Amino acid sequence: MPRVVLASALTRWLDPAAAGPGEIALDAAGDTLAAALDAVFSHHPKLRGYVLDEHGGVRHHVAIFIDGTAIADKHRLDIPVAKSTEIYILQALSGG
Repeated sequence: MPRVVLASALTRWLDPAAAGPGEIALDAAGDTLAAALDAVFSHHPKLRGYVLDEHGGVRHHVAIFIDGTAIADKHRLDIPVAKSTEIYILQALSGG
């Protein structure tokens, strides 16, 4: 089952019982990035609006890495994932 790791800054969007200090790793069923994210959002619905925009794409201020590689297209979430895949979600920083 793919593992979704949420950076510590994202844990504020989880239910208090699920949140803790540091990163949180969640197992999420699914064979695509979209399915794995949906599995996480089904347990943590407040997180969906922070990670995805109203069109279902990844928000500009969020970065997603699959097995250490950033996704290239934030609007294409049909990326296949394997049972051993690690999906890392974090806040993207910008500015100067």
